[in-house]
Amino acid sequence: MTTQKERIVIIGAGMAGGRIVEEILKRDDTRFEISIIGAEPCATYDRIQLSPVLAGEKTFDQIVTHSQDWYDSNGVKTHFGYWVQSIETAAKHVVLHDGQTIAYDKLILAMGSDPIRLPLPGSDLHGVVAFRDLMDVDLMTQAANSGGEVVVIGGGLLGLEAAYGLAKRGMKSTVIHLVDVLMERQLDEAAGRLLEKALLDRGVISVLNAQSEAILGETHVEGLKLKDGRIIPASLLVMAVGIRPHVEPAKSSGLVVERGIVVDDQMRTSAPDIFAIGECAQHRGQCYGLVAPIWDMCRTLADVLTEKNVDNAYAGTQMATRLKVSGVDLYSAGQFSGGEACEDIVFRDPGRGVYKRIVIKDDKLVGTVLFGDAADGGWYFDLMKKGEDIAPIRDTLIFGQAVTNALAGQDPSDAIAAWPDDTEVCGCNGVSKGQVVASISAGNDTLDKVRGHCKASASCGSCTGIVESLLKCTLGDAFKAQTGPKPVCKCTDHGHAHVRKAIIEQDLKTLPDVMQALKWSTPDGCSSCRPTLNYYLLCAWPREYKDDPRSRFVNERNHANIQKDGTYSVVPRMWGGMTSSKELRAIADVVDKFNVPMVKVTGGQRLDLFGVKKEDLPAVWADLNAAGMVSGHAYAKALRTVKTCVGSEWCRFGTQDSTGLGVKLEQATWGSYMPHKFKMAVSGCPRNCAEATIKDFGVVCVDSGYELHVGGNAGIHLRGTDLLTKVATEAEALEWSMAFVQLYREDAWYLERTAPWIERVGLQFVKDRLAEPEMRAALVARFLESQAVYQVDPWAEHAPLSAPAKVFSPLADLRDGVVQPEPAE
Repeated sequence: MTTQKERIVIIGAGMAGGRIVEEILKRDDTRFEISIIGAEPCATYDRIQLSPVLAGEKTFDQIVTHSQDWYDSNGVKTHFGYWVQSIETAAKHVVLHDGQTIAYDKLILAMGSDPIRLPLPGSDLHGVVAFRDLMDVDLMTQAANSGGEVVVIGGGLLGLEAAYGLAKRGMKSTVIHLVDVLMERQLDEAAGRLLEKALLDRGVISVLNAQSEAILGETHVEGLKLKDGRIIPASLLVMAVGIRPHVEPAKSSGLVVERGIVVDDQMRTSAPDIFAIGECAQHRGQCYGLVAPIWDMCRTLADVLTEKNVDNAYAGTQMATRLKVSGVDLYSAGQFSGGEACEDIVFRDPGRGVYKRIVIKDDKLVGTVLFGDAADGGWYFDLMKKGEDIAPIRDTLIFGQAVTNALAGQDPSDAIAAWPDDTEVCGCNGVSKGQVVASISAGNDTLDKVRGHCKASASCGSCTGIVESLLKCTLGDAFKAQTGPKPVCKCTDHGHAHVRKAIIEQDLKTLPDVMQALKWSTPDGCSSCRPTLNYYLLCAWPREYKDDPRSRFVNERNHANIQKDGTYSVVPRMWGGMTSSKELRAIADVVDKFNVPMVKVTGGQRLDLFGVKKEDLPAVWADLNAAGMVSGHAYAKALRTVKTCVGSEWCRFGTQDSTGLGVKLEQATWGSYMPHKFKMAVSGCPRNCAEATIKDFGVVCVDSGYELHVGGNAGIHLRGTDLLTKVATEAEALEWSMAFVQLYREDAWYLERTAPWIERVGLQFVKDRLAEPEMRAALVARFLESQAVYQVDPWAEHAPLSAPAKVFSPLADLRDGVVQPEPAE
């Protein structure tokens, strides 16, 4: 007789929700039937790392912590893109927004917080956003792509990270802060001033002691008016003024709610079988907004639920803060401002921009602020948490652990090896020294393997040096520092070049073949390597290999760009930026028929239809196809646009038919899958109105022919093109363009733009391979062979449907009443 498993339902699929599932399974992976509900239409990601994603330093796939495959492989039922309408405590089930009911024996509320939006006049204008989730990042990124000015209200941790990320994407960035010190809850005045200067050096202007009065604009934000009358221009305004715990539907179900959902030391709410964790929980009168308490709460609750330690009690968490702005080393913890009976020890080095302050009370370290050199933050924090007597090392304490240990005759590595096992190494993920050593002893003998196994150093990376020291201490002579090419991902030790070569030489033609032959450490790969291998196979064997849709990103699977509110943008192709009255009428009819809320002219001379519902995509494509329009591949790792000027046909300065050549280039190369997005342009004269010298492949027309340029990038890191060659005819320009595209397709690593590829291999490498006529012709032949297979319109494959396919059925209306998954900061 089979015993029915106890049912656990988790509301919230953010960091707290994903972590509690992991902690429960770690203790007992057979006892429970687990279901998780998340409002965002994606699996769990590290919300802390949204700042590096916004800054362009990481991709979304790199911050996913628990993928759909992970949940599936662990038998967890997922409901992503849904929110809870009500909790029926008597019947012990939750009701989703679409009427579904899910029964529970134990219910865990991990609903996180909602961003606070100031009730300013104009706060409902387009272009006013918060900084809380992936859709906020997508919206800000799109705004940054159009340039302009951003104003961020709020000079706290999240606001500064938003301002920096948008400045790095090319926007003029201004922070408005109510008080006279940035991050005043974490920094003293001296560190705040240093931070202000460091941000200014990175393109972020700070306006302090400033109160916002009104957001200006008719339909879209145009600026911010301050109380003193100043007006700060803005095409984007980010509110980062704080968060409040999300307490619905807990409050309406009768649970005790104050500021947050009230819980006891075992995370139990006023209902015996309902628990709350993370930012939505209020424990001993306090609501936490950082990640460390989440991990502590999850460990306590997992012990209680699995009965591994039914007496485990959460007693609160001491917290530290680290700013995620590239090049700004900042750390803060404890009573950094001092207080009664406290003593300060301060170290300043203005030349290096270093400031350190430690606060001591009764021979105990109670607080610290570090700016410019925060390497010892973890050590100070550990001394604080353990209440160590620092009297014996007081004289050297301000100089850090290495100096203190060296003067005591200790080797720094020996000191780390001597740490107690319960010493916290990774504050982001709550990993102790003992857990890191256990992971290494279990066979995880590289930094990447340790990160993948126990998550130490997998988030902000500040503890990387300590983890590497523990690797050396634990492995001894067996430790090998990382040398050679960087592996494709954590599933393999092989680099991109080795994998591409093996696919050809070993005749590997399926994903399983590659993983088997190259001894992949995971059975099905991961979100990093599957798209990579899929592309390499597609490029190597265009006739034999069948593209795997599961190994593509969500935008590529849906052939449209997902937006902040869960809708999509649709971009039909306009050859060389050319259009006709027939096409424009078709677009206008689609806009009216499907109530498309916004149409925008893009930088690539096309029209972008924003706000298309997922279930409407096939019908939209059908109508556009009927007018002869095909996908613009604005979502793909492929040719995006060919920008042109009017050239010799209309312009008095034009030397060649730049528009005609642009159309021919686009018609020859569209639909070609590549390592990354690819943009072209043709300018009709050296005045370069089409901006050909910041494109992946650009043509500048001159009286005697065509100058061909390669490797430009107008993104975060601006790079002008290199001159490849000069040719006399259109036919030669087309031949060289196709050869260049194919060389890039065959040699670059997946997700490597042409600019970093050329910087890696050298311009001469490219010239040598393209200059030889036979080699150039062979590249063109292979390109045309691939185009014969893959130059197809994906919209046409999905458009002529009598009923929308299941994949295009709606996940959820994410615009109103969303239960926000939890926490970031």
